[in-house]
Amino acid sequence: MEESASSEQHSSCASEFGSSTLNSRSSSSMQTEPTIEFSVFIQKLSSILDEMKDSLDVTDLPAIARAMNSLEADYKHAKKVMDGDKIHSSTAKHVEYLIQNLGRSLGVVLFAGREVPMATKQKMEALCKEMMNVRFDVSSERESEFFSEDKAEKGNAMLSIDDAMVQIKYGNAEEFKNGLIGLNSLIMDGLISNDTVNYEDLIKVLCKRLSLCRRDERLTIIYILRYLVTKNVESKEKMKDWQILSGLVKLLGRDVEEQRAALGLLLSLSEDAGFRRRMGRIQGCIVTIVAICKGDDEEASCYAKELLNAISSNTQHVLHMAEAGYFKPLIKYLKEGSDMSKALMATALSRMELTDQNKATIGEAGAIEPLVEMFNTGNLEAKLSALNALQSLSNLKQNIRVLIDSGIVSSLFQLLFTVTSVLMTLREPASAILAKVAQFGCILVKQDVAHQMLSLLTLSSPVIQNHLLEALIYIAAHPNASKVRKRMKENRAIQLLVTFFTDTNAKIRSGALKLVHTLSKDAKEELTDQLGYTNINIIARIVMSATSDSEKASALGILSNLPISDGKITDLLKESNLMHVMASVMSSIHANPTSTTMQLAESIAGILTRFTVPTDKRLQRYSVENGVIPVLFKLLSISSENAKSNAAFCLAQLSQNSFHLSKSRKMKWLCIPPPEDALCEVHDGYCSAKSTFCLVKAGAMPPLAQVLDGNERGADEAVLNCISTLLHDEIWERGCDYIIKTSGVRLVIKVVEAECGESAQVVLTDVAQKGDPMLKPRVDKLLAQLQQFQIQSTKY
Repeated sequence: MEESASSEQHSSCASEFGSSTLNSRSSSSMQTEPTIEFSVFIQKLSSILDEMKDSLDVTDLPAIARAMNSLEADYKHAKKVMDGDKIHSSTAKHVEYLIQNLGRSLGVVLFAGREVPMATKQKMEALCKEMMNVRFDVSSERESEFFSEDKAEKGNAMLSIDDAMVQIKYGNAEEFKNGLIGLNSLIMDGLISNDTVNYEDLIKVLCKRLSLCRRDERLTIIYILRYLVTKNVESKEKMKDWQILSGLVKLLGRDVEEQRAALGLLLSLSEDAGFRRRMGRIQGCIVTIVAICKGDDEEASCYAKELLNAISSNTQHVLHMAEAGYFKPLIKYLKEGSDMSKALMATALSRMELTDQNKATIGEAGAIEPLVEMFNTGNLEAKLSALNALQSLSNLKQNIRVLIDSGIVSSLFQLLFTVTSVLMTLREPASAILAKVAQFGCILVKQDVAHQMLSLLTLSSPVIQNHLLEALIYIAAHPNASKVRKRMKENRAIQLLVTFFTDTNAKIRSGALKLVHTLSKDAKEELTDQLGYTNINIIARIVMSATSDSEKASALGILSNLPISDGKITDLLKESNLMHVMASVMSSIHANPTSTTMQLAESIAGILTRFTVPTDKRLQRYSVENGVIPVLFKLLSISSENAKSNAAFCLAQLSQNSFHLSKSRKMKWLCIPPPEDALCEVHDGYCSAKSTFCLVKAGAMPPLAQVLDGNERGADEAVLNCISTLLHDEIWERGCDYIIKTSGVRLVIKVVEAECGESAQVVLTDVAQKGDPMLKPRVDKLLAQLQQFQIQSTKY
């Protein structure tokens, strides 16, 4: 309340200064130089205070309010003296003292006024310096007499210093507060000096009470300590005490104003090397300052950055900053430090657990270029440190682009193919970086180095083999790499890779399978010869035993690319019990599969086209008995268009034989007639999913219709072809009725309109009228079917 009340008086303070100046000028018709000088200073002070009044509301700024109170008190004292009977125009030394005292009070306002605009602050600093340095070389007996009286006043005031110290040391809460206020006033009045107080004792007492008092008192103590360390070199030495520093660091965890005050004090102390060394060793200190640096308060953040910069002369502090997520000093060392400090920073960077955000920050701040320079020009230790750091940073794509732009790729390749034993230790991080760079496949494709990398596989350590395989997978999978894939196969890449199918290292085995899968996509006809039946059997066994979905997906992918016409492969896959494994895998896939489980589904759907070929009814029966239809239904619900399309194709292949396998209801030789519910309304005979592969009895229409009802059109053709197997010549009318009954007409028309639009019927009519006469009967039938669909769809 006292601060609030006093702050309300500040708005009139400036005008009071101005009017007083006029009064003092008129008090004597003959003014001497000191009194004129006094009036000039008061005018300048009034102008500055007017600026503060216009730009700053001190109501919520207690530190400035207190300082302004002190300045106002000093002003009133000066006014009383200047207007009094005792002072004459010749008392120059006393005027000098009054001006200097006002300068000290202005300095305290400046010290507390963090929120004061910079332009005003600069004017305050200039005026404060001018007032503190004022000197009058005039003397008289009366002046000496009055100045002695004034010194007596000062001496009386100095007697209260000891009282204030006693109250601060031993008093209760109220006495402590009063003592602190008294001490603060003495300091603001410039009555504290080396001769009047034991600095060591004062600092110890204040710091001891720092953790025990209230917030406002803590702030006052911090401001007093900061004032003392700026006025006395010995004070800084006393502040190096470990317990004192620890107490100050704890204040960094308090509210923003206390953070600002504590940071300002620590920053004042940071000029001393011993202090910087000790402060960085205090547990949690650097972490806390980094957190403030990243905080929302702009002023506290600015102080924190200055403090971090001040203590960054110690490399261990810099490493602690980096561990806390502040990398600017570390990167500065990478750019400007000695060779030893560069290697130290690079090594530390390579060992840190960095988040993607950290890696992005480090890359954007310019760390990659000096690391590349270290690799290109440094000694072996520097090269290794730089590569390890770059390997860590290369896990982020945006950093890979910077790496490529730096021109490091060609140097990495030279290193990878080197035979110099001293550089062999560098090949592992080099291969790891190349594996990441290979994600931007065009860089490596243009250099046409894939076949050379393949040649290194058998000559490298497992770690390098793994990185090389990763790089080759990226290269081979690139959309523009068809020529590269062709050359790799011509260089017997598949024959080389199959030797790793039995490798005990799971990563290498999985990488080899994935690369062969990529190469097999456009090599179906020659794939059997390149793999050989023995290796096909090994791949089938991998499917049976693999615990990794990724490895299993690659193996199934290879098998799905084998030519369907090869019956020996089909027999081999049947013997390996692959159908059972695929059914088990599909049962574990959820509605929202990952990219790996999506690949599993697509590969399984591709393989099942082999097991449902319409030319082999015995194979179809084997597949149905082993649960192929539920698997196909599950595939229709997967979000992969390829999986849906192949699943519909498999159902269509099964359905092609349903009419011929259906047992006619007219057959009298059956000893036990099938039950009535086995009668198929489309095939007009006795059907079942297992015996005749009937879509109707299997309940295939709902999952097929669900595909047509979706928003993606990639599997529509395969689904429509599947449904059209219910429209063969002998059964097309019953098939139409069934489709209408199951609400399929609306979906068929929806797809036709989406694919062809209304023009489809126009084109068919034109063909019927003007086209080949031999096509006319079929076109007429198709038009009749379409017309019937449209008529019936209006009823549903």
